[in-house]
Amino acid sequence: MRLSTRGRYAVMAMVELAARQGGYEGAGRPGNPAPRPVSLADLAGAQLLSVAYLEQLFGHLRRAGLVASARGPGGGYRLARPPEEIAVAAIVDAVDEPLRATRCEEGSPGCLAGQRCLTHDLWQELGEQIRLFLQHVTLADVIAGRIAGRANVPRMQAAE
Repeated sequence: MRLSTRGRYAVMAMVELAARQGGYEGAGRPGNPAPRPVSLADLAGAQLLSVAYLEQLFGHLRRAGLVASARGPGGGYRLARPPEEIAVAAIVDAVDEPLRATRCEEGSPGCLAGQRCLTHDLWQELGEQIRLFLQHVTLADVIAGRIAGRANVPRMQAAE
């Protein structure tokens, strides 16, 4: 499985945003004020990334409905939904980062000279396991430290 820096940095920036914000765009009901937007400069400084790079990532995240932007002085970004409703897989998908563990390109007949290699299914299944794991981990889980120990040992088939 190869997850590029684009996907990792998007997840890291979203976790930073969620941790700083403690709320989401849908807040603002009585007794639950809307969180203040966080500037990309603040996020970039905390994550040691360039603002220009975060602008690219947050454009994708905004179009995917994961963040909302606020313009003007004091502007920045807020989560568009509660952190409990934003899966890590949705963040990776939003920045157009495919989760692939095989060498095969989408739509090609195989990974070695047009043939599927003997390990193709192994890497394909590993990629699917990673995708399933990330679909069940939310920003809230990461912030609360509820990640360690979540990976399950695969069930072995009974010997015949």
